Amino acid sequence: MTSKKAEVAMRAFHKFGQLVALSVMVMTGAATAQEAEQAAVVETLPSITVTEVASRMLRDRVIASGMIGPVEEVQVAPLIEGQPVEQLLVDVGDVVTEGQVMAVLSKQTLELQRSQAVASLAAAKATIAQAEAQLVEAEASAGEAQRVAERTAKLREQGSASQAAADTANANAVSATARVSVARQSLEAARAQVDLGEAQLENVDLQLARTEVKAPVAGKVVTRNAQVGGIATAAGQAMFVIVRDGALELRADVAEADILRLAEGQKAELHTVGAVAGLSGTVRLVEPTINATTRLGRARIAVDEPEKLRSGMFAEAEILVAERETLSVPVTAVGSDASGSTVMRVTDGVVERVVVKTGIRDGSYVEVLEGLAAGDLVVAKAGAFVQSGDRVNPVPDTAKVN
Repeated sequence: MTSKKAEVAMRAFHKFGQLVALSVMVMTGAATAQEAEQAAVVETLPSITVTEVASRMLRDRVIASGMIGPVEEVQVAPLIEGQPVEQLLVDVGDVVTEGQVMAVLSKQTLELQRSQAVASLAAAKATIAQAEAQLVEAEASAGEAQRVAERTAKLREQGSASQAAADTANANAVSATARVSVARQSLEAARAQVDLGEAQLENVDLQLARTEVKAPVAGKVVTRNAQVGGIATAAGQAMFVIVRDGALELRADVAEADILRLAEGQKAELHTVGAVAGLSGTVRLVEPTINATTRLGRARIAVDEPEKLRSGMFAEAEILVAERETLSVPVTAVGSDASGSTVMRVTDGVVERVVVKTGIRDGSYVEVLEGLAAGDLVVAKAGAFVQSGDRVNPVPDTAKVN
């Protein structure tokens, strides 16, 4: 009995509502029969969320990761062999300038060699003086012998001298001339000995200068193998290793499909473990080969602030390949079928399947290169249960897609 009473009351309530609605329409005259019919049709159409095709700034990025390492390592080795290390003036982590003294080797042996070279040079110079005096004496003797020979020859012609005397005078002249030649050669040998002594002295001075091991480039010291008392040699490990200018780079492994999109000069943002903010960098080199095993290429990204990183750290990079203002739609609006990428465009409440050509995908948006125009409305979710030709009630998407 109670349920029947409730049902009767509900029917009475609906009837009363209809009478009230009819009374309102009659009193106001706001609705015609045609408008009522259209309202009924709209009420039966499914409501579908649509979004507008609009221009946005999209960025095309390539994601890569790898290890931080020096751009260039310079090994510092001694330029002389066999000298003990007396002083070490720099340590790991120090920043050095080009030409700065990093270590000092022992000079005792070389200083002794220099003293010997100086003495030898002085002796060679003294030999030159003796050779010059001998040459002057030989030239004087040769001149006198030549004059005697000429006088004897004239006396022989006059009959005042014998043939034996003339022959003796000629022989003496030839012998004196030979002694002049010997004296000249001795002088040249002495001069050559002086040149040799000077060269030996310069060589010793050069070796003495090289006892100061200097930095060939400016940069940061990352390795020190030298020890005080050790014998300096270039045959083993380098005494020091310097990172030129302290420059670091990310040696990023890049997928084979993306490596051809990279080029020198492209900007990148680097992220490391524990870092709050990213670091900026620039692609300085794209290696020309692909690893046959891993199928990965490699890009070298120079770090703009290397002092904030350490060699050996792991880092990820977002390399900016392209950036442009372009038409785009949410990724959810794009579907695919045998004809390619498609969207459901809504025109005057009618759904139409449109094939589009897509480009950059940036976050929740994808670039539309062909198929749509600015201001077009598309179904926000490609998986909605609508087909081409369906009539729908489009509802603007008020959610902000990031």
